[in-house]
Amino acid sequence: MAESATIKEAEDLLAKLVGFDTTSAKSNLDLIAFVQDYLDRNGVSSTLVPSADDQKASLHATIGDGEGGIGLSGHSDCVPVEGQNWTSDPFTLTERDGKLYGRGTCDMKGFIACVLASVPLFKAHKLKEPIHIIISYDEEVGCAGVRPLLARLGEDLPRPRAVIVGEPTSMGVIDAHKRIDVYRTTVTGKEAHSSLPAIGVNAISAAAELIGELDRIAETIATTENDPRFEPPYSTVSVGVIDGGTAPNIVPKSCTFRWQVRSLPSAPADEAPRALSAFAETALVPKMRKVAEDAGIETEGQTAVPAFTAAPQSDAVALAMALTGANRTRTVSYATEAGLFEQAGCPAVICGPGDIAQAHAADEFVSIAQLEACLKFLADLTGRLRA
Repeated sequence: MAESATIKEAEDLLAKLVGFDTTSAKSNLDLIAFVQDYLDRNGVSSTLVPSADDQKASLHATIGDGEGGIGLSGHSDCVPVEGQNWTSDPFTLTERDGKLYGRGTCDMKGFIACVLASVPLFKAHKLKEPIHIIISYDEEVGCAGVRPLLARLGEDLPRPRAVIVGEPTSMGVIDAHKRIDVYRTTVTGKEAHSSLPAIGVNAISAAAELIGELDRIAETIATTENDPRFEPPYSTVSVGVIDGGTAPNIVPKSCTFRWQVRSLPSAPADEAPRALSAFAETALVPKMRKVAEDAGIETEGQTAVPAFTAAPQSDAVALAMALTGANRTRTVSYATEAGLFEQAGCPAVICGPGDIAQAHAADEFVSIAQLEACLKFLADLTGRLRA
């Protein structure tokens, strides 16, 4: 077993990482520049994969020689803090009672800090196969940033034989998660004076009926699907954002709402949008068009993140179980980049420090004990790969 990096080294790096506001709507380039400089100072070269507008970038670095190797993957972006009641500055790492508070500490800069802190350890040993560090952007908005990097694996970037995605699992071994599909439904009606609603088509009212139908669709799915490995054991449907109308005295012409489906890996991905479209075309659109010919309802897919199901006898799962000592795997209902790695030919597993219950919330934190467990995990990985 190799000696692990110290918790102080990981904490210091985590403080630096948390200090960069990498909310998905903002650039991550300052954080990536910090990571690239840190790697360079440790004798590790890296490659950047920029976004189309050059405002963001993913990073790929390899330590060691040879084919295959183990990928350590984390995302640099985090969710917003607006509207949340924090008791300390979310972009200043704050320790209280053995917990490290700050945006992204749990999801998932804690893992990245542990990986970076372990770089000198990786470098100190001759490895039988390389370790690849992969840091992406825009995971929180559909795993967008990792996709251009994945397209280059096996081309000008080496392809790992297995990838560990360090999302918060309390260092448990996750071998499956649900799929996410995000949709935008737009209702187009007809404006009118609110004293004469019959000569208009109220887009908000139609949207309300559609949302009610989505609730009924969700209830039906909940009674027809059952996979006890997941919590809840069925696909879920939820509406997250709605926007419509101009003023209380105007019949609203337009209304949009965004909604998502988190599907079991075994469930058809298009069940809910097909059912909603059928309801719209039979129950709503005909009566809307009796008043306004150009009235209508359109639903378009915005983001899709594939489900993840590790293959039987997965090398990645076997490795994570050996390193953690786990005797069973679990599943999660949140989504990660693991399914995309699997599709790219890289067997994946999810295992990282922190509890997902702390992610995305005010006073997000990761415990020091979880970081210590992750550092030991990475040290044991080094020991297994040592020549």
